[in-house]
Amino acid sequence: MRTSRLLGLTAVASIALGLAACAPSAETEPAAGGASEAGYPIEIEHVYGTTTIEAKPERVATVAWANHEVPLALGVVPVGMSKATWGDDDDNGVLPWVEDKLDELGAETPVLFDETDGIDFEAVADTQPDVILAAYSGLTEDDYNTLSKIAPVVAYPETPWGTSLDDMITLNSEAIGLGDEGDALIEELHGAVDDALASHAELQDRKILFAFLNPADLSKIGFYTVHDTRPGFLADLGLPQPEIVDEESAGTEEFYVEVSSEAADRFADVDVFVTYGDAEGAVLKQIQSDPLLSKIPAVAEGRIAILEESSPLAASANPSPLSIDWGIDDYFEVLATAATAK
Repeated sequence: MRTSRLLGLTAVASIALGLAACAPSAETEPAAGGASEAGYPIEIEHVYGTTTIEAKPERVATVAWANHEVPLALGVVPVGMSKATWGDDDDNGVLPWVEDKLDELGAETPVLFDETDGIDFEAVADTQPDVILAAYSGLTEDDYNTLSKIAPVVAYPETPWGTSLDDMITLNSEAIGLGDEGDALIEELHGAVDDALASHAELQDRKILFAFLNPADLSKIGFYTVHDTRPGFLADLGLPQPEIVDEESAGTEEFYVEVSSEAADRFADVDVFVTYGDAEGAVLKQIQSDPLLSKIPAVAEGRIAILEESSPLAASANPSPLSIDWGIDDYFEVLATAATAK
């Protein structure tokens, strides 16, 4: 989910170290069925080189969006994780599906790192982690180097904010010695997503555009490339991408691009136009009344899916290990309703 990047993705995390110390760790909270003992030291390759983890981590910290959901899904409670500042329905810094998992594990909320202005290195260091998970992130090399002075860091493999859900699970689970359990989690999530998609046959072969529009300036149409997990997730399911998404994705490694609204004809094959908006429908009306955007067939014909901005459902459109079971059916229902609008 690209929130701090365009919507504020990323309580100051000054919770006492005592809370971190009492939080269950990789050693005290093994995954159901028992944790596999990985052979250490292990090496994990990523965009900034190779990270060596000498021993099975007992204190796991995570930064950036959703990385904490991998250990949590496997029964491991991090000592610290990023604070949710977008999509949080009760302003406690924790998304609802993460709250549910913490309750299930009988765990206290870990130390929350406020990343509104970037990584809070001091707060991360205060949790005394053995490893820092950031397989899905946009860490700069400076961020990586600074974090590496605290503990071994698992950075993203290739593209900032472009790590697939499967790769995020694989890299993060291997780092904490639960690679086999991570593989099983991927299989389980694939099954859940396949079942949800099968129950929404209206989405079959539909080309879905995931856009971000600035209501104050509709002279540009911003949208996500397949390097972002929103369209990337749909593409991995076998859904075709609009021609403009394929073209722009081939020419850049950026997860988000903008084109002039005067190029509205490039969106002619879009079946469903997805964007963020308000619950009252003001953004929807604005889009449909715009002289250029209204030339897009999907817009003119009402095939628009509005995800209420900063709602948990909007956040779940960027799929993560715990959000899928929580909201994949609701998300697909919103898309399917738009796909069949007349």
